[in-house]
Amino acid sequence: MTDYSKLSYWHDSVPDDLTPRATLPGDTTVDVAVVGGGLTGLWTAYYLLERDPSLRIAILEKEIVGFGASGRNGGWCSSLFPASTAALERAHGREQALAMRRAMVATVDEVGRATSIEGIACDFVKGGTLSLARSAVQLTAARAEVAEAASYGVDDVRFVEDAPGGALGASFDPACARLHPAKLVRGLARVLEARGVQIFEGTEVLDYSPHTVRTTRGTVTCADFVVATEGYGATLPKTRRRVLPLYSLMIATEPLPDSVWDDIGIEHGQTFTDFRHLIVYGQRTADNRFAFGGRGARYHWGSDIRPEYDSVPRVFEHLRETLVDIFPQAADVAITHRWGGPLGVPRDWHATASYDAAKGVAWAGGYVGDGLSTTNLAGRTLADLITGTSSELTTLPWVNHSSPSWEPEPLRFIGSNLGLLAMNIADAEERVTSRPSIAARLMGPLVGH
Repeated sequence: MTDYSKLSYWHDSVPDDLTPRATLPGDTTVDVAVVGGGLTGLWTAYYLLERDPSLRIAILEKEIVGFGASGRNGGWCSSLFPASTAALERAHGREQALAMRRAMVATVDEVGRATSIEGIACDFVKGGTLSLARSAVQLTAARAEVAEAASYGVDDVRFVEDAPGGALGASFDPACARLHPAKLVRGLARVLEARGVQIFEGTEVLDYSPHTVRTTRGTVTCADFVVATEGYGATLPKTRRRVLPLYSLMIATEPLPDSVWDDIGIEHGQTFTDFRHLIVYGQRTADNRFAFGGRGARYHWGSDIRPEYDSVPRVFEHLRETLVDIFPQAADVAITHRWGGPLGVPRDWHATASYDAAKGVAWAGGYVGDGLSTTNLAGRTLADLITGTSSELTTLPWVNHSSPSWEPEPLRFIGSNLGLLAMNIADAEERVTSRPSIAARLMGPLVGH
């Protein structure tokens, strides 16, 4: 039997024995079937029941609720959207871009509101994000970020002179909360079960067609179904090239005394990053650990997803060295947990929440690692679309956005791993030249900027 507590620090510390629920008992009929037991599917079910409590909903999950990115992520409930505001403005116009920004900022508070009302104890503290500027190039980037946010007039991003970690400065965005992702996703599942939602685990979805979902345990007939698989969509025939599974890895330290955290300068509820191109992200956990992650693991041929890809010693060591470089106080702190997993990347780095009423199929995803809050917005949006509710959400620019398919192999393999190499080169280039990277500027349009 799989020991799911080994998936991540979050799974190891959740107050839940992670025993799998029952499988689908056979052919069944419901109003709405949800493919995937992560936050997109759970939030969709939650808001569907708000709009119509009579709906019969079944959630189909291959492993356990929160097995994937929803339970393993960095714990940032932020207003970040994978496509930048500037990219959204170029694609959809200024008003649509600003509407998307306002919706994302409001979503952080909506997650806090919903978890509070439902009594989901997930360590939610809205402490904001510090983006540290650790070189002259990064300092310029930090000031540019503050200026760009001011030009749009939605985000309250400001510059911080006295920044932690010996940084030259930092930008501070208050629209982010620190939380424990496994506590959130597991708690939300229990709320749904109490309201009559059926959750079937150990039930692998093989394929789907209009009003029908075929699984290893039987066929589900439904008026509508929701495809909420994120990176794991690469394993299904109809979404194999819609999303690319890109791995992100994390480490967690032993707890540090409050006195050490006072010296570090990161408060409870705060998340942190810097302005490097190969992304890193961290938080101070509720029990005073560093939970710290980043990119660097390569893409695997054919969008392959395997448990052994969750562990890359070279990347784990890079993360430890990077954490110590940012915060030397962590030099002698023990690393207690190492883990990883795939996130979902659309070809144009533009997430979507979509619905085809004729076929009864809804889908959302392509969050590129920014899904902890965006899943909530997706759930509210899909609930409105499925129930025919006209709202501000159903007019947002990501609704029914269609990303191009990823190229076939070997182009997908070559391009993805060259992109990873380019981000490494960009960081090295800036360290050597002390000027903004040419490689990063060339890559910008390809990664949603």
